[in-house]
Parts: sequence; C-alpha cells; structure tokens
Amino acid sequence: MKKSILRRYARLIAVTGANVRPGQEVILVAGLDQPRFVEMLVEECYRAGAGKVRVDWVHDALEPLHAQYQSQETLSRVEDWEKARLQRMVEVLPVRIFLESADPDGLAGICQPKYSNALQARALVQKPYRDAIDGRHQWCIAAVPGKAWAKKIYPDLPVKKAVKRLWKEILRTARADGPDPVAAWEQHNAALQARCDYLNQLDLRRLHYRAANGTDLWVDLIPGARFLAGQETTVQGVAFSPNIPTEEVFTTPLRGGAQGVVFSTKPLSYQGQLIQDFSLRFENGRVVELSAEKNQDLLQSLVDMDEGARYLGECALVPTGSPVDAAGHLFYNTLFDENASCHLALGEGFCECIPEHGQAGREGCRQRGVNDSIVHTDFMIGCKSLDIDGVLADGSQVPIFRKGGWAF
Repeated sequence: MKKSILRRYARLIAVTGANVRPGQEVILVAGLDQPRFVEMLVEECYRAGAGKVRVDWVHDALEPLHAQYQSQETLSRVEDWEKARLQRMVEVLPVRIFLESADPDGLAGICQPKYSNALQARALVQKPYRDAIDGRHQWCIAAVPGKAWAKKIYPDLPVKKAVKRLWKEILRTARADGPDPVAAWEQHNAALQARCDYLNQLDLRRLHYRAANGTDLWVDLIPGARFLAGQETTVQGVAFSPNIPTEEVFTTPLRGGAQGVVFSTKPLSYQGQLIQDFSLRFENGRVVELSAEKNQDLLQSLVDMDEGARYLGECALVPTGSPVDAAGHLFYNTLFDENASCHLALGEGFCECIPEHGQAGREGCRQRGVNDSIVHTDFMIGCKSLDIDGVLADGSQVPIFRKGGWAF
C-alpha cells in the first residue's frame, strides 16, 4: 500500500475522527499488526497539536492465555493501578483512538462462562469511570488489517494478498482512498446530517419493523430524542467522528418500549465465536425469549450480563447497498458489519441523543428513558425485504424504509 495513501488515512483519523486539539493528551490503543501505520498516526496526532501521545499495545494471543491460566478471581479483578489510570482518564479527558485489527477467532476455545463472568465483574468496576467521561471527550475507532483477520475474511488468498485486499477494503469503506479524505468526510457527514434533520423534524414516537423473515417489532422512542449520525459533539462543543467507517443514522429508544420479535440477518461475532441465525422476542421492552441455531448459550450469557442487557439501547438505520455492504461479505468485526445493515443494540443507550444531556446528566437521561447497562452489543437485522414505518405523535405513519433502503 502506498505510503502517501496511508498517510492521508492517518491524518483522517487524527483530524476528522478524533479531532485532536492543541495541547490534548492522546491515548492510542493498537495491536502489533501495523507498527509503521501506528507511527504515522502518532505523528499526525502531534501535527494536529497533541501535547502527548501514549500508545497502549495489545496482543491477541495473550488474552486466551490469561483466560486459561488465571483464576476466576484474578481474571475478574481490576487492580488498584488500573483504577488509578481510569481515574486519571476522568480528570484529564484524553482523546482516545482505537485501531481495530483483532483476530475474530482469537478467543475460540476458551471457557466462556469463566470469561463472561470475569468481563461482567470488571465491567461493573469500570462503568462509573466510563460514565464520568461519556460525552466529555473525543474518541475514534478505526481499523488496520491483522493477518488472522484478513485470512478469516479471505481464506483462499495467501496471507500477504489477504492483508493487501483488506487494506483496500478498509480504505475504500473509510472514504480514504481518494485524494482528499477529509473533504470526502465533510460531504459524507453533511449527507448523513440531512437524513437526521428530516427524521428529527418528524418528532417520531415509534418505529415499526417488518421483514419477510418474520421480523415484526414495535419500538417506542423517547419524545424529543434526536437521531444522530457521523459527526458528534462533546458537551464542551468539540466535534469528532467516532466511527471510521460509518453509514448509520441512529437514536436511542425508550427503555421498556419494545414489543414483538426480530430476526438476525448476519452472524454476530461475540467473544471470539459466531452466534448465528438467532431471534429475540420482546415484551414490555425486555427480551423474554431467544433462540439461535449456533451458540445459543453464548447469546444467553450476553443478555444475562445485567438486567439492562435485555433492553434495547440503539436503533440504527443503514440502507442495503452501503459501501460496507457492497463488499459482499462479512467482516467479522462490528465496526464494519454494523455499517452494512440496519441494526439494533442490546444494552447501554446513548445519552447524547437527549438534546439537554449535558445539563440533565446521566441520571436525568435515565429518567427520560435511556437504558443503562455494562454492555452495548450491536446485532444486524437489515435485509432487502425490511420495511420500517415511523409513527407520529398523532398516530399517523410515515415510511422510513422500503425494501431495505431509505423511503425518503
């Protein structure tokens, strides 16, 4: 891959994604797969004005070893030094950048109950720190190819060709393969914002999902909650684009307001395994029944993470034929797969969808109906037969999606 193209991609992440401001501290989390690109990104953060950039390196192969050999107590514990780092994050509000490249099968074969229990225990300790920075700092998730990830997607290609192919797909879907990715993202964000503006002026109260596979789901919305997309803004007024790529227009639904059944249309990659061909039935907003052709026990462990994991935290609209969908294959990575299809998410809702969330605080947003949970897990429900209707305050309906695409 040409160095000039990768340099433009690094600049896109630093300038448009994270929008690093002069003097800010940056924490970059990355695997060992693309160290040269990490060097470029660090330099672009400094060029954008960063006062300090720290790289936290991770290595996929270590996590299953920890899961195998550590005791349940050790695996579940958040050490004091980890809490101190989390507290410093609350105080400093660093820009956080995450480079995805993980092996989708990296946790295959581990003891899932042990690992899930450890995740649950750690998340309960970490959540207050996460809540304290929510909406107050810039962050961005982007991707670089890892060898195992590339081979998972393109098993028939040699490793080098698979990595090269995945680089091309990442850059294409991120709109970073042209001469000016930053300008391309300005246009893209404007187009997404136009969708949001239309939906927000409707003042929708419900969404009704129907598809040929049996999906028939009603989801109540929070009165006054906004649809958001692409670019977001911190409570301090700093704009950033948290996901590269992104094609979704999303909102947070009313906790307790989902009724009916929904069927998945793509496998869910979760904890190193695929949950396939699953359905969820909701009553009074809560998952009361589930089934899956593969890894139903894993799906059950997901909704058992806490009470909030049984409720919806997101409704996201993505038309079929998006640049990610055009790849024609599963990426085994939520950053990409959620941008190929309409999706819902179980768990944590988005306070930023409430216009006055900065003043209301998290507790005020909860009182408005935003779901609370230690997890947020997206699953895909979009297909070419999906129709979505919006219900207005007076009970009338307007078409939002028809046959998998925008109806306006």
